[in-house]
Amino acid sequence: MYQQPGYGGPSDAVGEDGEVKGFDFTEQTIRRAFVRKVYSILMCQLLVTMAFISLFLFHHPTKVWVHNNPGMFWVAFAVTFVTLIVMACCGDVRRKAPMNFIFLGIFTLAQSFLLGVASSVYDVDAVLMAVGITAAVCLALTLFALQTKWDFTVMGGVLLCATVVLLIFGLIAIFIPRNNIVTLVYASLGALLFSFYLIYDTQLMMGGKHKYSISPEEYIFASLNLYLDIVNIFLYILTIIGASRN
Repeated sequence: MYQQPGYGGPSDAVGEDGEVKGFDFTEQTIRRAFVRKVYSILMCQLLVTMAFISLFLFHHPTKVWVHNNPGMFWVAFAVTFVTLIVMACCGDVRRKAPMNFIFLGIFTLAQSFLLGVASSVYDVDAVLMAVGITAAVCLALTLFALQTKWDFTVMGGVLLCATVVLLIFGLIAIFIPRNNIVTLVYASLGALLFSFYLIYDTQLMMGGKHKYSISPEEYIFASLNLYLDIVNIFLYILTIIGASRN
């Protein structure tokens, strides 16, 4: 799944002075096509998600139906969990078309349904504000990831540890009486963590001089990672806005 950049491969040539010169046109072309494919899939996922959120926000009968049928939330949650585990653990499923697109489509629909339900309990202006802030944050972070000389692909272990700490914090917060300060702290840490994840996953996808990169065959996995990063940033920002208004 992950690979380190190679040196002295078939794309290298020896110049007249005996110096090895790289001709990585083929590698760069493949990487650029991979990046375009990933962002194309990601945009489709986000458009579907925005359509679901808009439906739950502006179509009152849909909102009422969902609130009267809470079991649909748990069905969508189970579908999301199962498809995510299958795509994460089964390489053949996420690499071979059309199976990879089928699973990603099912996951995106289920996740979009969950986001629509979650957004429906907030005011419309709060959700729109969260969407705008998320778009601005993700754009800024993506540009930073593309331009910075810092290599975030070596931070996988640190991010994993931070995720475990955040998870434990969330479990402890369940047993703490409802407190907006705790909610704000938890949501702020979550938004910060997944902001770093977005930079990390973007650099993995871009490859180049970074120590680690994701294989061009893993375009579904790369799209899934970026989509989850953006979704989590949106949810945590929405939580911050909701908690600050209470």
